[in-house]
Amino acid sequence: MRLQNKVAIITGASSGIGEKTAELFAAEGATLVIVARRRERLERLAEKIRRQGGEVKVIAADITSESECRRVIRESIEAFGNIDILVNNAGIADKHLPITKCSTAWWDEVILTDQTSVFYLTKAALEKMNKGSIVNVSSIGGVFGSAGISYSAAKSALLGMTKNVAIQYAGKGIRCNAVCPGPTPTELNTPDKLATFDDFAKQCAKHMNMSLPETRAEEQAQAILFFASDESSGVTGQVLVVDNGITL
Repeated sequence: MRLQNKVAIITGASSGIGEKTAELFAAEGATLVIVARRRERLERLAEKIRRQGGEVKVIAADITSESECRRVIRESIEAFGNIDILVNNAGIADKHLPITKCSTAWWDEVILTDQTSVFYLTKAALEKMNKGSIVNVSSIGGVFGSAGISYSAAKSALLGMTKNVAIQYAGKGIRCNAVCPGPTPTELNTPDKLATFDDFAKQCAKHMNMSLPETRAEEQAQAILFFASDESSGVTGQVLVVDNGITL
């Protein structure tokens, strides 16, 4: 029960790492606000959590909208009175498009979804948080540039944002850290999605040890839990790569 009496908002909770994080947080005693665009998927997850004794609120929202992000925070406060944990997990993949093949429209979409939305939601949350933990889900693409240009840029920006927020709130009761998943089977990289990736993906893979096994979404959730819980009470502004050693 490492999250007992804590209210946690998790974005991108309808599948993949976000879904596993929600299930783990519920098992650890958190009161949850799960956020994504797909209400039906969220409701199924919420029902599963409630059957196991958890308390959860569903908010279907498009976090690429600043007003929607403010609504998420407002409804969370109305439901549970405070926010202790924010997990910025929502995002999209960018098909590994290199800079010469990335259109301005596609750049704008990925940056808005994977970077600007985190700015919107974090800013709105910080206006209401008195203490707690913010966990940003970045990527090894953000550390090593081993993805498409827009995704690498957005996920790298999350690391800068993480450190910047950590500096601002150091010693004030709010911590901010980042988890950087390596290859992890989710709906973002199913075989049909991977088939749409540019050949640049193969070039990036040459800089990684792809013979090692992929990480599991549950393993990413455990890393997020560490940063969210009081077990990491002295840790802020840090970046944790979770990739089974693929980038070593």
